[in-house]
Amino acid sequence: MKIKIAFIQLVGCKELEKQYQNGQAACRKAKQMGADIALFPEMWSSGYYLPQDEYELRALSIAKQSSFVQGFKALAKELDMAIAITFLERNDPKPLNSVVLFDRNGSEVLHYSKVHTCAFDLEKVLSAGEEFRTAKLETANGSITVGAMICYDREFPESARILMLKGAELILAPNACPMEINRLCALRTRAYENMTAVATCNYAQGQPDCNGHSTLFDGVAWLREEEGVRDMCILEAPEAEGIYLTELDVDKLRSYRECEVMGDKFRRPGMYGELVKKQ
Repeated sequence: MKIKIAFIQLVGCKELEKQYQNGQAACRKAKQMGADIALFPEMWSSGYYLPQDEYELRALSIAKQSSFVQGFKALAKELDMAIAITFLERNDPKPLNSVVLFDRNGSEVLHYSKVHTCAFDLEKVLSAGEEFRTAKLETANGSITVGAMICYDREFPESARILMLKGAELILAPNACPMEINRLCALRTRAYENMTAVATCNYAQGQPDCNGHSTLFDGVAWLREEEGVRDMCILEAPEAEGIYLTELDVDKLRSYRECEVMGDKFRRPGMYGELVKKQ
């Protein structure tokens, strides 16, 4: 089984209607390219614009039942393609940084809000999500278990580890920050240590504080029938705007997970109590 993932690496803006039209057009192009899943960068509805004024922020936030989000639901069904759309979600007391994954039938299969918000910066005006979730995604070629984490979630190994323990084979990771060597290494490590594919979609160069370099790490560090190690990086996009398509070999990943030793094979949870103690 193989699935094709389209990374919608564009420059955004804070105008909801323009983001909607550009996003819809990008999804149509992704389908023409043969995508099974289209993945957006972080908080696409506002182009990751986060006003610090409470009233402006509330006016910019949208509900999951809004015409913006539901428009991508309808488009997923029309195109027979899964779409992971990101948005500033209306919520009390403060908005959420969220992603919803619609399957090829237009059914919602996953709704996740960023757990590790950047509360030291602009995201101090947001509420944090409360749970990491996974779901079965049916594609034309078969089903795969997917999870999601958003940008800063990447810096906490627990995010990907929990998703792996919940069965994730593929982690979708919307992003809005400079993708430099250390962040790229963190994504590579999350894939390596969990034997899990990690797909990260960033805004293109031209978006404030962003530089493209969307990536797919497939989680397969070596193959027993081949000598040496292999590069898990299946895609690293350039800085420029574009829709970048790559293919994930799910069968290869599953075979690798059956015989290799990372993930949950030799964990000792009883030794990890310090991880959940309040400091």
